[in-house]
Amino acid sequence: MSSLPPPDLTATLAELESSLHDPRIRRNEAQINTLLHADFEEIGRSGKSWHRAAIIEMLLSDSSDVQVVADRYVATELQPGVALLTYRAAHRQADQSLTRHTLRSSIWVRVGEQWQMRFHQGTAAAEVW
Repeated sequence: MSSLPPPDLTATLAELESSLHDPRIRRNEAQINTLLHADFEEIGRSGKSWHRAAIIEMLLSDSSDVQVVADRYVATELQPGVALLTYRAAHRQADQSLTRHTLRSSIWVRVGEQWQMRFHQGTAAAEVW
């Protein structure tokens, strides 16, 4: 059984995670390097696996301005300095409808004073709103 996380852990990790939804951050190599752990890996909602270099290349070349809507963030401290963040997300379309519903999870590790995302997974989901 995990210990209770610090009261601001969910807010802290949700803010960091949601910053990666912002196209301005996604196109900023310095910001990405700060947020992604050196050993970062991802399993996308498509089921494809990605390593850090491929994700960074993809983020920097992405010219879309997709608006990600996310909520229900919950952080669970797995051990000191390691946390699991879960939430749900979708893409907002121009007509305000939501598509690409996804259940997401990420593992964050504390490196010095900075939290970095070590692992991320998105799982396609039925409409979650």
